[in-house]
Amino acid sequence: MQTQHWQYLMPAPQATGQLKVELQDFQVTEKLGYEPTGQGEHIYLWVQKTGLNTAFLAEEIAKFARVPLRDVTYAGRKDKYAVTQQWFSVHKPGKAEFDWSQLQVEGAAVLKAIRHDKKLRTGVLKGNRFNIVVRNITDTRQLSERLLYISVHGVPNYYGAQRFGDSRYDARGGNLVLAEKMLAGEEIRNRNKRSMAISALRSWLFNEFVSHRIEDGLFSQAMDGDVMLLSGSASYFCAQNIDEVIVQRIASRDIQLSAPLWGQGQLPSLVKAGLYEQNIANRYPEQTAMLEKLGLKQERRALRLLPDDMRWTIEDNQLHISFDLPAGAFATSVIRELVDIKQHYEVD
Repeated sequence: MQTQHWQYLMPAPQATGQLKVELQDFQVTEKLGYEPTGQGEHIYLWVQKTGLNTAFLAEEIAKFARVPLRDVTYAGRKDKYAVTQQWFSVHKPGKAEFDWSQLQVEGAAVLKAIRHDKKLRTGVLKGNRFNIVVRNITDTRQLSERLLYISVHGVPNYYGAQRFGDSRYDARGGNLVLAEKMLAGEEIRNRNKRSMAISALRSWLFNEFVSHRIEDGLFSQAMDGDVMLLSGSASYFCAQNIDEVIVQRIASRDIQLSAPLWGQGQLPSLVKAGLYEQNIANRYPEQTAMLEKLGLKQERRALRLLPDDMRWTIEDNQLHISFDLPAGAFATSVIRELVDIKQHYEVD
């Protein structure tokens, strides 16, 4: 399974650049979307980590608090080769408190601790704020035009390279190689690796759907029977007839076109769109059959990723850019439309 062929929304960028040359070049700040109450069984920790794996830090927090690892949770994994600020929660009923300044983990600092009545769950984030530096750009002449285009039209909502793993195993990413082994009938006993392989497989197939719609000129063109996502929600509906009301709702960003996250059950798309999506699925019988066998259910994900509050400066062959993305979106999918990244440090 290859990844290099996925279509660009604009003509492929000719300029090359370098990402994550320094740790500070990739900064991520979580946006939780709610405020901890100050009381309850769970201690929320606002942590800054530098050059650290999220899962490793969770293990260290569990050791420090003397709780099982299952009692330490986080909303999402963050890049290792970066400076990130994110929430962890520790289930600790009673009045036990800790001097979190004594958590001796190089590259980690607890900035705030506050109690809450519910544990932090995966996926509850509102989104993330990214501050990124791309260095040694070979040609910046087209950057401003591309940035303005993205600020209006967004980018394909591809799963980024992080989802497919690092390149120590293969140029395409270790998780995707594991997915191929799983397709070939090899049993992956390690629970974490198996989960990563399944996620990579499903994400790869979603990217294929997105790429096909771009290639076929249907990325912005709604078809009868397309499935529309309500913006900022996981709720969706099938628009059997694309009328002026639907077109206006898409234009106002009230709803978005979507593509399948494959699994068991019938495609919710109908009519022309249903036939189109099924024809694409038929090209990947092994992948679709495996995802169905694994018990995953049909879900949807937006075709388009719309960065919010984009700001940038271009100086001395460097791009400094910041923007907000919803949870589950990849900043590298934004950068991909701007610059061909020829070198960067891989992350866990």
